[in-house]
Amino acid sequence: MKAAIIGAGVGGLVTALLLRRQGLEVDVYEKEARVGGRLGYEEDGTGRFRIDQGPTIVLLPDLLRDILAEAGVPPEDIELERIDPLYDFYYPDGSRWTKWQDAGQQERVLEAAYPGGAEDFRRYMRDMEGLFDYGFEAFLSRTFPGARSFLTPANLRFLYRSRAWRGMHPWTSAYFRDERIREAYSLQSLYIGGSPLQAPALYGLIPYSEHKHGIWYVRGGYGRLAEALERACRRSGVQIRLSTPVERVRVRDGRCEGLSAGGEEQAYDAVVYNGDYPALAGLLDGWRSRPKRWIPSSGCLLVYLGLERRWEEAGVHQFFLSDRHLDHMKDVFGRGRISRTPSFYAFNPVAADDGAARPGESVLYFLIPVPADERLDWDGAGAELVDRVLERAEALRFPGLREAIRWRSVRTPRDAARSGLYRGGSFGIAPVLSQSGGFRPQVKPLPVERLYAVGASVHPGGGIPIVMQGARLLGRIIAKELGT
Repeated sequence: MKAAIIGAGVGGLVTALLLRRQGLEVDVYEKEARVGGRLGYEEDGTGRFRIDQGPTIVLLPDLLRDILAEAGVPPEDIELERIDPLYDFYYPDGSRWTKWQDAGQQERVLEAAYPGGAEDFRRYMRDMEGLFDYGFEAFLSRTFPGARSFLTPANLRFLYRSRAWRGMHPWTSAYFRDERIREAYSLQSLYIGGSPLQAPALYGLIPYSEHKHGIWYVRGGYGRLAEALERACRRSGVQIRLSTPVERVRVRDGRCEGLSAGGEEQAYDAVVYNGDYPALAGLLDGWRSRPKRWIPSSGCLLVYLGLERRWEEAGVHQFFLSDRHLDHMKDVFGRGRISRTPSFYAFNPVAADDGAARPGESVLYFLIPVPADERLDWDGAGAELVDRVLERAEALRFPGLREAIRWRSVRTPRDAARSGLYRGGSFGIAPVLSQSGGFRPQVKPLPVERLYAVGASVHPGGGIPIVMQGARLLGRIIAKELGT
């Protein structure tokens, strides 16, 4: 039997490996000249500077390793390094504090932040343990053929008792009495493009998992994962066809029969779409359904720098929070405008990996959450925003930053939209309640036999290990339906 994967993102490559191990012949079609999707590198073109282009924070390492082993990727192909402290927070008034994986250390930090902070943290961790354990099993380890299978009495009772339907920031406010700590334990929804005010508290498993399982770094950059998956695919006999966009997916009598690529028709027993899910509708030939307008995730204004110096005291990850952080979130997710004083994130890989740049040099990556709107003035207002962010980063953490720049590259939501990301959002569709769990596109998204989907816009959702978990769920469904 033969299967086709449309898109060589992480979800597509892991699915290809799992199907190949079931005995299927697998062809992967990728419109770009490389694999990896959101995982890749931004490079200066000379070989001097290179840095991860997309995800940088590695979570749930045991899940990642387990799925790679199931897919047949040798463990030595990916070297993970624990990052602790996890990251630093910087504020406009010059103050800062650090988040640690170690619970005892974190209690001391929070008690120093305000009286009672340690007890607030202990209560938060106790409640989050139950939320994480139930949520992972009930929501991340299964698919939902319909809303009824999601809204079971047990799940409804859990959501009611835990209040996990509330936004992350309102939910976190019930634990921490200091607003800066509330922001620090709810901004993780931004990892998957969601608003801290709107993303359900079920996604609170992200900040909890940072304490429980740690934050890790892939030596050489997260892009190494895509390279390892590609090598494993080629070793196993998966055919990867780069620079080969799929033109249409053929459906007849409610059954997917194959696809067309490069002007040629190809028959397949199963077709898997690995891309931003809303784009699938435009490929279907022989199937029409009422179009749905999905809510996109946030966009990102991404700044990549190559620099002729290092900052020895700077950590790998740091967050620079505005004194109007929640107002910035409302600009991004509600008002649709570019904030003048945004919060932003900085990635400094040489702090964990001396080989991330040449001796005495470094690479930095700044991520500014912005609206997913390619029509905004990215050349004017966007460029001004980049300058203000670099000025603030220089003042608070990276002295001499702008003078040390030798290479600079910027990616905007306009670039994201041109590369195929839904409406310029960087993380697929948004993780709001109406697009989560059973309300999100599933790995079998339509009543079309032998047509499947995987990726950040598909349940169980975004984030590299969770997308890989989706590929695992999909592999099991295909094995059952094809009898492999």
